[in-house]
Amino acid sequence: MSVLLFLIVLYILLSLSMMKLFEKAGVPAWKALVPGMKEVEWCKLVGRKPVYALWLLFPVVNIFIYAGLAIDLSRSFGKHSFWDAFMAVVYAPIPYFLLGRDPQAKYGGPVLTQYRAFRAEYDAAVKAGDKGKIRKMDATNPYHKSIGREWTEAIIFAVFAAAFIRMFLIEAFVIPTSSMEGTLKVGDFLFVSKAHYGIRTPMTVLQFPLIHNRMPVINTESYLKKPALRYNRLPAIESIDRNESVVFNFPAGDSVVIVPGRTFDVYQWRRLGYDKQAPNMPVVTRPIDKKDHYIKRCVAVAGDSLEIRGAQLYINGQVAPNPTHMQYTYQVSNASGSISLKKLAEMGVSLNDAGDPQEGRFNLDAKQVEKIKALGPDVKVEKIQIASPYPGYVYPNDAKYYGAWTMEDYGPIYIPKAGATVALTPQSMPFYERLIRDYELNKLEIRGDQYLINGQPATTYTFRQNYYWMMGDNRNNSEDSRVWGYVPEDHIVGKPLFIWLSGKDGSLFNGVNWDRVFSSANKF
Repeated sequence: MSVLLFLIVLYILLSLSMMKLFEKAGVPAWKALVPGMKEVEWCKLVGRKPVYALWLLFPVVNIFIYAGLAIDLSRSFGKHSFWDAFMAVVYAPIPYFLLGRDPQAKYGGPVLTQYRAFRAEYDAAVKAGDKGKIRKMDATNPYHKSIGREWTEAIIFAVFAAAFIRMFLIEAFVIPTSSMEGTLKVGDFLFVSKAHYGIRTPMTVLQFPLIHNRMPVINTESYLKKPALRYNRLPAIESIDRNESVVFNFPAGDSVVIVPGRTFDVYQWRRLGYDKQAPNMPVVTRPIDKKDHYIKRCVAVAGDSLEIRGAQLYINGQVAPNPTHMQYTYQVSNASGSISLKKLAEMGVSLNDAGDPQEGRFNLDAKQVEKIKALGPDVKVEKIQIASPYPGYVYPNDAKYYGAWTMEDYGPIYIPKAGATVALTPQSMPFYERLIRDYELNKLEIRGDQYLINGQPATTYTFRQNYYWMMGDNRNNSEDSRVWGYVPEDHIVGKPLFIWLSGKDGSLFNGVNWDRVFSSANKF
């Protein structure tokens, strides 16, 4: 809503500031106040055909069209400097208002028409070899830009274009961890579509371009938290389906402790007792769109019921299909000798992701298990039962009611859906407390068994947005929704499209996995 309000105010101020400019150009001032008509007249004033205004109806593209028209209108009034162009792009109502008040500012005609005429005359002089005319035109060229300005504008445009493409359409990601092995491998470079699930408009206004949340080298945050815009999402091309890989902002990542090699959410940091070992570690707070990016598989959507029994996932009481390359941790042994790591690598076993290769523990999918068993009768492959480090390790991190839950025996748990109402009880509040308070921004007070939401007693709660349940394909080596819970809809970033590059064993220095290049990033 705040983004829409900002755009409405900008449009109104732009229209008002252009009235005097229209008048100076011989166009009735009232036309600047009529949507559609203003844009058509604007195009004609700078030397564009009226039909060019239709480009303003296309999302994202219209940002670049608007910037060009804003600059060209200033140039049509004789304002050719770099700062004139800069101000026209940043906030056109200000320079347009000043131009309208300036009695010396005159409309010089459509700048693009004049420029085309100038170029035609200049090219004709070059073709004719008229050096005198060329020197004269160079000396009086109103469109001349210094080399420094040419480079500055080119760099700004390139960064501006890349930042907007990254923000609204497609962003490149690299897989940093093995939680999705062997579907997505460490070192895979992906392109992710921001449009498939609906373009999420920016919430953080002031940020360093092309840097997500942490500045390299100086190791500080790359943005300012204020001013900020509210969450808004444009219409989606498709909805999130079960078993799709999804990129999202880490839900528990609003307050994090950053240590070499990884980032802990502050809740996990405290549960693990690290706050006592390092009591003075700074906590970094982040807005939604600046939380770390994660990629997992969406195994359950809003309204589903989820349960894990003996490591098998059940959705709505039915056995859920398993990803082709879903992995578990296995103990591999050979009574007659050792297992060749080279042979395992040839089978596609990721030694980089090995649970402990020296002890014979590996993360394997079903096909790899069968291949290893086929090495000989003395070879044993046994699945390892993974125990939770402590009661309450898994979500909702409540040892009192759910201390027996583990990563492989979990639930049942309900995935909240927008508009659905749940009862608030001591047993349900561990699941929904964070959603009510932090994801849906209510003031929640708990007084014994009584709950106050925004100051009012409540026994039920109705959700405002959809939630999703994300899990890694490397089931024994993935911190996912089983550890930190639901992923709210406003945290969804986009849909992985394809792998455009892949480094062997997680690094391009080891070579390229050519068989993965340009393969789908959304395999099941």
